[in-house]
Amino acid sequence: MDSMKKETGIIAAYLSFLLFGGPLFGFGEKILVIGAGAGWNTVASRTGVTEIHAIRPYPVLVLTSSDPSPGDASLDMSLSFDESAPELFTDRIGQYRVSSSPGISTADRRLARIGMGAALFSGTMIYSPGQEDPGIVGPLRLTPKDRNALFSAGRHIKDFSIEFWLFPLNMENGEHILAWNATRQGVQRIQCTASRNRLQWAFTDFFDLSDPESGAGGDAERTTVSLNGDTALVPRTWSHHLVRFDSETGLLEYLVNGQSEDITYTTRTGREGGQIRYPVAGQGGSFVLGSRFMGMLDEFKIHSRFAPDPLVRKYPARGGRIETRAVDLGEYNSRVLKIEAAGGRTSNTGGVIQNEYVDNGNFRFSDGSMIQFFIRAGESPYRWDKAAWRSFIPGTGLTDIQGRYVQIAAAFYPSGDGETTPYLDEISITYLPDDPPRAPSQITAVARDGGVDLVWRASPDRDAAGYVVYYGTASGEYFGQGAACGDSPVNVGNRTAIRIDGLLNGTLYYFAVASYDRLNPLHIGAFSREVSARPLGTFE
Repeated sequence: MDSMKKETGIIAAYLSFLLFGGPLFGFGEKILVIGAGAGWNTVASRTGVTEIHAIRPYPVLVLTSSDPSPGDASLDMSLSFDESAPELFTDRIGQYRVSSSPGISTADRRLARIGMGAALFSGTMIYSPGQEDPGIVGPLRLTPKDRNALFSAGRHIKDFSIEFWLFPLNMENGEHILAWNATRQGVQRIQCTASRNRLQWAFTDFFDLSDPESGAGGDAERTTVSLNGDTALVPRTWSHHLVRFDSETGLLEYLVNGQSEDITYTTRTGREGGQIRYPVAGQGGSFVLGSRFMGMLDEFKIHSRFAPDPLVRKYPARGGRIETRAVDLGEYNSRVLKIEAAGGRTSNTGGVIQNEYVDNGNFRFSDGSMIQFFIRAGESPYRWDKAAWRSFIPGTGLTDIQGRYVQIAAAFYPSGDGETTPYLDEISITYLPDDPPRAPSQITAVARDGGVDLVWRASPDRDAAGYVVYYGTASGEYFGQGAACGDSPVNVGNRTAIRIDGLLNGTLYYFAVASYDRLNPLHIGAFSREVSARPLGTFE
C-alpha cells in the first residue's frame, strides 16, 4: 500500500510539472517548411537564381544559366530558342523574321546550354521546288525585315560578329551549321560547315573594296575568304563559336570556346596593312540554320561590333542569391532552434545530367560549388535595419535567434569551371513559439450599484505579468465604454480582482479576462470564460 501511495505521488508530481513547471525540451516546437511541396512563394527576391524541375519531385532553386549580354546595344539579332515550339522562335531584337519548317524541334532546359531551351535539328535536308543546292535551304530561316537590320539588302557593313553555341550529335562531314545566301554579282554566301570534326567558314563575294561609308569604288573580282577551325569538336558536347570582323584593320577571326582558331585579313594580300575589303550585304538575303545538321543550337546572335572575348561559363562566377520575405512565426519572442536544408549540386556534361544530393551540412562540394545560408530575426516585418545577418550551417543548433519574424537568405556559387550549380530543394525552420500565458480561471462577477466586482484565479503560467479586462453589452462583443477605469479593454496590472464603476444600472454587461507576459508590446493571450452581471440601483 505504501509503495502504491509513493508511485501515485510521483505521477502527481510529474503531472504538476507539466502543467505548472514549463514545457519539456521539444514540447510545443513547430516546423515551417519553405520549398519542396510548399513551393517557393516565400522567396521574395532572387538574383541569378531560378526554379527548375526534373531534379527532385518538386521544383528546386538553381543558378540561372542566363544570357551574359541581355542589354548589349550592339545586338542586331538574338535567338534564345527558349520558346516552347519552333513556330514561336523569335528574334528578340525584332529585326529579322524567323521561319521554321519540318526538321526542327525544341529541347528543354535540361539539355539547353543557356536558358529554358535550345533548337534541336534532325539532319533533314529541306528542298525548295527547283532548288539545285540544298545547302542554302534548311529548317530555320532568318530574313531581314527592313533597313535597320545589319544584313539588309545592299547595306555596307562595318564591324560585325556572329556567335552561337553548338551541340553536334555526330559531327559528320558536310553538315551545314549556318549559311547566308544572297545575290551580288552572282551568288553571295557565308557558309559554316563541318569537316573532319572541325568547322570551316567561307565568305564568298561578301567582302568588297567599296568605301564602307559611301559605297563608292567597288571590286569587280569575286573573292572567297576562309577560316578553318583547329580544335576537333567533341560530339554531344556544347562548344561556343564566334566569328568577328574589325573594319579598322580588316581582321577576321574565328574563336572556339573563347580561344582563337584562325585569323586572316580581308585585304588583297590577306595580310595586315593592305587595302581592306569591307562587308556588303547582297540582295534578297537570308540566314539558314541547321541544313543537314543533326544536333542542337543555342543563343544565336549577330552583333554590329567586333565582339569581345566571350564568357563561355555556363554559370556566372558571381553566383546568385535569394532572400525570403519576413516569415511570421505567429508569436512574439519565438525562438528559432535550428534550420534544416536539403539540396545538392547538378551538372550537364555532354548531355549527361549528374545530380548529387545532401541533407544538411555545409553544402560545400569538391568542385567548388556551394550554398551559404544566413538568417536574421526581429519583432517587426518592416524594421530590419538593426537586424544583422548571421551565417549558419543547416542542421546545427541555433542560439539567440528570437523574434516573431525571420528571414532566410542563401548565396549560390558555381563550380570553379562554371559548369556545375548547387541546388536547393527545401528549407525547414524548427522554432519554439513564445505562447502568451493561459487565461485566468474561476472568474466571477458580482453586480453592485453602478458597477460590477470581478474576481479571478491567476493564470497558471509563471510568465504571466498582468491581466486585461474586456467588457461590453453584447455577448462576445467587448466594446464597452464609459467605465470609471476606462473603455474596454482595461489593463489592470498584476491584480486578480477589480471593481468596475461607472456602469449603467439595469444594463446587462459581459466580461472576459486575458493574461499577458512581460513582452513589449503586450503579448496578450486568449479570453477566459465569459461571465455577466447587471448593475442595479437601490431604492430608499
